[in-house]
Parts: sequence; C-alpha cells; structure tokens
Amino acid sequence: MGSSTDNLKGFVLALLSSGFIGASFIIKKKGLRRAAAASGVRAGVGGYSYLLEPLWWTGMITMIVGEVANFVAYAFAPAVLVTPLGALSIIVSAVLAHFILQEKLHALGILGCVMCIAGSVVIVIHAPQERAITSVQEIWNMATQTAFLLYVASVIVIVFVLVFHFAPLYGNSNVLIFTGICSLMGSLSVMSVKALGTSLKLTFEGTNQLIYPQTWYFMLVVVTCVITQMNYLNKALDTFNTAIVSPIYYVMFTTLTIVASVIMFKDWDGQGLGSIISEICGFVVVLSGTILLHVTKDFDRNASRSLYAPLSPTLTTRLCSGNGEMLKHVVEDAAYPEDACLRRQGLY
Repeated sequence: MGSSTDNLKGFVLALLSSGFIGASFIIKKKGLRRAAAASGVRAGVGGYSYLLEPLWWTGMITMIVGEVANFVAYAFAPAVLVTPLGALSIIVSAVLAHFILQEKLHALGILGCVMCIAGSVVIVIHAPQERAITSVQEIWNMATQTAFLLYVASVIVIVFVLVFHFAPLYGNSNVLIFTGICSLMGSLSVMSVKALGTSLKLTFEGTNQLIYPQTWYFMLVVVTCVITQMNYLNKALDTFNTAIVSPIYYVMFTTLTIVASVIMFKDWDGQGLGSIISEICGFVVVLSGTILLHVTKDFDRNASRSLYAPLSPTLTTRLCSGNGEMLKHVVEDAAYPEDACLRRQGLY
C-alpha cells in the first residue's frame, strides 16, 4: 500500500488545484468585462478583444496551473479522494465573486459552502491509502482485469447508444443525454490520467516508463476521451442552462469516476465497512452543498448575477464550460446595461 505521505501530497495538490481554478474564473471574468469596456464589443456578441487583455490571459494561466496540480494529484492519491475535492473550486469562486465582483452570496449559498467543506473533511479523513505501483505494466494489468474490462465495454456500448440513437432524438430536450456522454467518458479519462500521471511520476523518479507502449496507449485514451467530453459538454452548455448542467454533470461524473476507480484500483479493498459508508456520506454532503450553491445563485438574479466555476474535471472541459459560462454573463450584462454599469463602477 502507498504511504499516507502520498495521500497528503495528493490532498494538498487537489486543494491548490481547486484554489487556482476557482480564482481563474473570477480573473477571466474581470478580464472579459475590462476588454468589453475598452472595446465596446462584448465577447457574447462576437468580440475577441479579450484576447488582448492581460487579465484574461492571467486567468487562463491560473487555470492551467490548477489543472497541472490536479493532474499530478492523481499520481499520488486515489481518485476517491481527489475527484470529490474538485467541488471546492466552486467555493473559491463563490467567495471571490462575493468580495471582488460584489456578487452577493446568498445565506443558503454560505450553507452550501459549509456543507462542501464538511463533506470534504469526512472524505479526507476516511480516504483509503493508495496501493504502491512500481510500473505502468502493473497498471495495465489492473486495466485489463475482467471486472474493469466489463465496465469499459459497458461504457462504450452506452455511449454509442446515447450518441447514435438518443442524442439525435432527445439531445435537445433531455439534459441527461449530453451530460451522460460527458460523465461516462470522463470516468475513463480520469482512470487514464491517473495511469499516465503515475507513469510520469515513476519516470521522474528514475524508472523510465516511456519505453513501454502502454504509457502511450493511456495517453491516446486521455486525448480521445477529453475531445469527446469537450464536444458534448459544449453541446450541453449551448442547449441547457449552466445552473442545470453543472450540478448534474458533477453528480454523474464523480459517481462514475469513483465506481471506475473502485473497480480498477480496488480503492476500497482492505477498508472497513464504516470507512466506506463514511466516504459515501461525505460525498453525498459535498454533492448536496454543490447543488445548493448552484440553486441559490439564481436567487435575486436581476439584482446580482453570480458566476461559479463549473465542476468539470479536465482542462478542456473546464476551458469550454468556463468560457461558456462567462460569455453567458457578458450577454446578460448587455441585456441589463444599467445594472452592468452600476456594477462595473466598482471594477475599473
């Protein structure tokens, strides 16, 4: 089994990741507003002046740093610990929006933040130790065990059915179709990211894993899954309200990722029933807190439109969902110019 030191490293990296990613959305939103004020053309109506705005690029760099930290976290700690902690980025974003953007955080939103923190503490306390892995071939053996191959086959079949049968018929009316495709592929991408991250970690420690074809295969799977996620998350955000897509996506993605990790890496082997139940309860509390935050951000919408970071687990999906969310708010500013001007006076 891996050491508790590795779990601690993974936990700290996951926290840093959430901090950077949560802050990046606020920085990018300020950059978008500043660019719109300077050029008079908003991104939501086809403007690209934000590409010349240093603040927007600062936000992008901040997000990438957060994603790198998230990637490395998977190399040290089990997905059961790292994945649910992604919810903390929503707290960072909500709190910063309250103080920096003067976007009021509702009392129930504060309760949602507290619930996310409390649930995360429970998950961290009861998280399993990562088993020690010495080569990418060892991970390959885990990935080719019968139980996980059945999971992968099930995911591929369900995704094909959703893409080719249900998406053309119900994709624009049922939010579960596009988010389901994202979540199913996301669970496979996280397993591949974890395998790739572990391979790179071993390589940097002196045991070269790049000579094995399995390392490159995992990289190919990561790219394929991420592109599919990016495509269908964009479709979901373009079709449905982000306040609906984000919590549903978070629930489905995190649940499927934990299931995949438990099957492939056997995270719960050797753990007592009490610890497993505690982890599940902690996840349910985090889940409830995130839904509460997303629901309460629609309160008093005309008075204050809030921006919270979407709960997407990968760089490309976060980039897409993040920009989609921000563009939507820029358009909202155009729809309520008086309100936008009042709020902008405190920003520039």
